[in-house]
Amino acid sequence: MNVIPFVHEGLGNSSYLVELGEGEAALVDPDRVARRYLQAAEERGWRISTILETHLHADFVSGARDVAQATGARIFGSAGAEYRFPHHGVAAGERIQSGHGEIEVIGSPGHTPEHVSYVLRFERRPPALFSGGSLIVGGAARTDLISPQMTDELTRAQYRTLQKAFTSLPDETALYPTHGGGSFCSTGAGGDRVSTLGEERATNPMLAFEEEDEFARWFPTTFPAAPDYFFRMRPINQQGPRLSHEIAPPPALPPDEFDRARPQGLVIDVRTIAAYAEAHVPGSLSDSLRDDYATWLGWLVPPDTRLLFVIGDESLQRVVEQSMLVGYERFTGWLEGGIEAWTAAGKPVEQSALVDAKQARKALLSGAIALDVREPAELQGGRVEGAIDVPLGTLEANVDQLPKDRPIVAYCGHGERAATAISILERAGFEGLLCLDGGFGAWKEASYPVT
Repeated sequence: MNVIPFVHEGLGNSSYLVELGEGEAALVDPDRVARRYLQAAEERGWRISTILETHLHADFVSGARDVAQATGARIFGSAGAEYRFPHHGVAAGERIQSGHGEIEVIGSPGHTPEHVSYVLRFERRPPALFSGGSLIVGGAARTDLISPQMTDELTRAQYRTLQKAFTSLPDETALYPTHGGGSFCSTGAGGDRVSTLGEERATNPMLAFEEEDEFARWFPTTFPAAPDYFFRMRPINQQGPRLSHEIAPPPALPPDEFDRARPQGLVIDVRTIAAYAEAHVPGSLSDSLRDDYATWLGWLVPPDTRLLFVIGDESLQRVVEQSMLVGYERFTGWLEGGIEAWTAAGKPVEQSALVDAKQARKALLSGAIALDVREPAELQGGRVEGAIDVPLGTLEANVDQLPKDRPIVAYCGHGERAATAISILERAGFEGLLCLDGGFGAWKEASYPVT
């Protein structure tokens, strides 16, 4: 079976382009960066005729409408999702004929109430299961993204899905989940993206539970923190996102115009942490353009914020696409000529200290405070001795926990989140801020004290 995966490493998610025969292809759980799918299909001579949505996504804006508008493909999604745009609502047991294949709909609630999975069958080939966020490699997707009142009900539904929904499928069934390792939507997942039902039946700890009550008590304790923007995505995807071509891209603004626009928006500096430390626009948020860019933009920036961008060598197209992926559509502009033009125009700049482990250690011995902005699960591998733990997603709401009369050394896993923390603290009036380049890994490599 010819399946082309598209992995977003930052979100920890996969979407799939699947050959159906007769020149047709299906697309499963597409995100808003639709040009990737269209290009891949065109290169192979396929026409995307079918779009399959497993559930209302909480971690990205769906690209189903964009792809359908470009190709004329039919969108299929759970009738229980109550989509408010043209689509075909499907129910458990329904079968869709497409190309040479048959697609069976399997009800698989748990991750969300309306969740469905799709089994694609061809003659004389093992079936393929596109399981969304029900069964994933080494785990299952979380059940607490609707409301606290529904978490127990959905957890029990997830247990029943894991126990019963796929029992009729053979071990050689290929498993293609949407969520995977690194996704804030999932728990217990390893590094692999695809698997087989036989492998999961033998190794997935979620399938080893024999008591529903035990699973219902334990499973919610495994969930990572939920980015704030997750609770905005479902209604956007249910209503039907705006088509991407309807959203105006950010115009180039010379320094004077960019400066005048700053009070009405938020400056997002997408350059490297070294470039940000050397010079940046006062009040800007550091969010380096990398795999995790969209997650942290969505977590830290209020919806409907007008965004202004400072870029260096980064792709403006990618910045815009990744911002739109998590629901941002109000682009005020980008700084023409970059920080060099800003400085040449005599505009104010701020600087911050990017330090190595030796310099960070010296600062801490001289009275600075270590600030660990990693997620709680990351602390299991140790932390800098005496560090204060404030996960980045909660930092702005908890700046009062930190003293303003002592320098602060912020660190994370590598340095990007710490630079974001520095920018948040700078906006809150903190001074004497240092970012540990290389993060906790650099600290450990230097053999400095760890608890």
